[in-house]
Amino acid sequence: MATHLQVGQKAPAFSGVDQDGKKVSLNELKGSKLVLYFYPEDDTPTCTIQACNLRDNYSLLKKNGFKVIGVSPDAEDKHRKFREKYDLPFTLLADPQHKIIEKYGVWGDKNLYGRKYMGILRTTFVIDENGVIQKIFLRPKNKAHAEEIVKG
Repeated sequence: MATHLQVGQKAPAFSGVDQDGKKVSLNELKGSKLVLYFYPEDDTPTCTIQACNLRDNYSLLKKNGFKVIGVSPDAEDKHRKFREKYDLPFTLLADPQHKIIEKYGVWGDKNLYGRKYMGILRTTFVIDENGVIQKIFLRPKNKAHAEEIVKG
């Protein structure tokens, strides 16, 4: 199942804690275009590919006016280590209670080699300066994610 949210809707308000224990909220980011990407876990192969693509193309995203925030259920310290290990220039929000994840409808049934389980459905939301969802990537191209965001 995919998110219940749709392009044109107001993005659900959220606040969370980043890798440094600093509070971050959608409200504070109004006036900026935002790439809000949800991923399963720090330092796993596909999540690392996606994060490094966003890192390698960060100047392109910034040039197009985007701020980037990653969200996963991992704790702050795990985010901090992941960010340092790969020199990620953007914020990672810790959401171990799934508050933001649930608001965005990206927690659901997954299937890996026939084993069914609940987990993060890798999804990216592009939110405009007014807090309206402009794009939703339900299956991001992890190796070319920044490019697909900018291309629209």
